[in-house]
Amino acid sequence: MKKIAYLLSVMFLFSAFAPAAMAKGVKKEITELTAEQLVRVGEIESRVAEIKSMDFSEMSKAEKNSVKTELKEMNKEARALNNGVYLSVGAIIVILLIVILLT
Repeated sequence: MKKIAYLLSVMFLFSAFAPAAMAKGVKKEITELTAEQLVRVGEIESRVAEIKSMDFSEMSKAEKNSVKTELKEMNKEARALNNGVYLSVGAIIVILLIVILLT
């Protein structure tokens, strides 16, 4: 019984990743950004350049944390403008564990 469960879980694992491997040849449509989105991307780029030029040694811990959270929010916003779907490593591990437990 263990051999069958192991075989089925490996088959499901390979069938889950096979479509992703085959899709590499398919080209994704490039979506054009609107004028408002282009302006926002420019603002984000200029703010990131300002943050890179800052001297963090003179900042307090609270100021450093606020800059860090601002960068994270801008990163999320930039990814949302790209219209992409992202899975973290933790999410992939959880999905694999669920598949293994259900088989």
